[in-house]
Amino acid sequence: MHVENIQAIVLSTIDYGDSDRIVSLFSLEHGRIKAFARGARNSRKRFGAALEAFARIESQVRVKEGLAGLQQAEIVSIYPSIRGDLSAIAHALYACEVVEAMTPEGHPLPRLYRLLAAYLDRLETEPAAAADRRFFEINLLNILGYRPSLESCSRCNAPFGAAGALLQESGEPVCRACAATGRPLHPSTLKALNACMATGTFGKVVFPPELLAEVGVLLDRSIATHAGRGLKSLEFLEQVTP
Repeated sequence: MHVENIQAIVLSTIDYGDSDRIVSLFSLEHGRIKAFARGARNSRKRFGAALEAFARIESQVRVKEGLAGLQQAEIVSIYPSIRGDLSAIAHALYACEVVEAMTPEGHPLPRLYRLLAAYLDRLETEPAAAADRRFFEINLLNILGYRPSLESCSRCNAPFGAAGALLQESGEPVCRACAATGRPLHPSTLKALNACMATGTFGKVVFPPELLAEVGVLLDRSIATHAGRGLKSLEFLEQVTP
C-alpha cells in the first residue's frame, strides 16, 4: 500500500457509522475507485466540504485493492454556481451517476475524466441545456466503446444514406432492410451526433428542437441499455427539466 496524490471528482458518498464515509471517486489516475474516509463527517480540517457530490478535488489516497483509504482532500472547485441552480444540480448529479454506473472500477479513463470535468465547467458558466447533456452522453458512449452505429447498419453493415435508420428499443439504429419496425431517425440526427464526437468543445454543435428530440430518444435508450440499472438522478432531472 502507498499514498498517492490524485485528481478526482466526487461521484457519490455513503455515510458509514457515526462519523465515517465511503466515497466513490472518479480519478484521473485510477478511474473509478471507492475510498474509506475515516472521520469525514466530523473532520473539517482534513476534508471540509471537499466530499460533496460533483466536487473536484485533489486528494491523498492510500491505494490498495478493494476499498482505498482517503487520507485528505482539498477542493479544486466546489462549483458554487451549479449549487445555486436546481437544473444545473440535476444535470451534474446525472452526469456523475452515469459515470459511476457505466465505468469499471480501477480502470483509468483519462479522456472520460476530462469530459466530465469539462461538462461540470460548462454547467458552472452556462445555463444547463439539453444539447450539452446530449453532447456529454454521446462522447461518454464513444469513449467507453458503447457508441451506437451512426454510419452503417450494425447488422448488415449497409450505409444508412438518405433513408436514415430505424431506432430499436436497445438504442441501436439499423437499416430498413434489417428491421420492419422502429422509430425513424433522420440522417441529420446521425450526422449531428458524429459532429459531437469530432469536436471537443461544448456548444459547437447546434441542435434544432425536432432533431434534439430524436437525439434524446436514441441516447436515452442507449444509456439505459448499457447502464445496467435504473438511474435515480434521471427521475430528478426529468422533474426539474421542462
